[in-house]
Amino acid sequence: MAAVDFLVAVDSFPKPDDKIRSTSFQVQGGGNAGNALTCAARLGLSPRIISKVGDDSQGKAILEEFEADGVDTSFMVVSKGGHSTFSYVVVDSQTKTRTCIYTPGYPPMIPEDLSKSNLSSALDDVRLVYFDGVLQEAELLSALVVAREAWTGNPSVPDALVSVLLKLPNVKFVIVTLGEDGCMMLERSEAEDLQSEESDVKELFKKMKKSIDTDSTSATCISSDITQLHAKGIGTVSGRLLLGTAEKIPPSELVDTTGAGDAFIGAVLYGKQNLLCSHYT
Repeated sequence: MAAVDFLVAVDSFPKPDDKIRSTSFQVQGGGNAGNALTCAARLGLSPRIISKVGDDSQGKAILEEFEADGVDTSFMVVSKGGHSTFSYVVVDSQTKTRTCIYTPGYPPMIPEDLSKSNLSSALDDVRLVYFDGVLQEAELLSALVVAREAWTGNPSVPDALVSVLLKLPNVKFVIVTLGEDGCMMLERSEAEDLQSEESDVKELFKKMKKSIDTDSTSATCISSDITQLHAKGIGTVSGRLLLGTAEKIPPSELVDTTGAGDAFIGAVLYGKQNLLCSHYT
C-alpha cells in the first residue's frame, strides 16, 4: 500500500467533543509497503513498488516522493478520477502513542489492474518480494506468480517458524518481530546434518532469551548452533535460531512510532539482499 499521512502532534489525546490545538503538523508519504521500500531505497537498494493511487494531488505527491527516494514506480497503477489512500495520524506527546484514522483509496486495486505479463516484467531479476497484506485480492495474483503460500495457527512463535519452513521448503529463513524486545529469525541450513543433536525449539528459545544481557542498551544478536530444531506435533528442520535485541531508546527521545515496523522490514530486506549478493558473487 502507498499512502499519504497527515501527522499532527498534540499535548494529549482529546476527549470526546474537545477542541484542542496541535503542536506540530507534517505531511509525509506512508503505507506499509511504501514505508518499507523507501527505507530499503535509502539504505542503497533499488526497489520497485506495485500499488495503486488516484490521479489526484495526493497520488502525484506519493509518486514524486517515491521517485525522489529511488523507488521504481513504473508498475504503479494510476486510477483516473480515483482518490488515493490517506491517513490522519494523531501523536500523543504525553503517552508517546499514536492513533491512525485510515481512509482507503478508491477504486481499490484488483488483479485485473495489472496483467500477468506486466506482473512478470515487474518481477524480472527480483530476488526478494515483500507483501504488506493490505491489498489482499490484488496480492493474491502476485502471490501465485512467486508461489507464496504460508499460514500457521501455532500459538508458540518458535513452533510457528518451524511450521512455516516445513510448509515452504524453498524458504531460506523466516523472521518475526518481538516488538520492543527485538526480533527472532529461524534460518534453514542448506546442508542438513542428520547426525546433529535435536533441540526443542521452544526450550532453545527460552534458553537463549535468558542469556541476553538485559542491562545493555545497544542492539545485539545471538545465534544457536546449527542443529535439528524440533517443534512438538509439527516436525523438525535443520537450522539455527537467532535472537536480535532492539536498542533501548529513552522515553525522552521518543517522538512517534508511526512506520517503525515498516522501517524494520526495510532494514531486513536490505540486510538479506546484501547476504544474497555476497553469496552469489
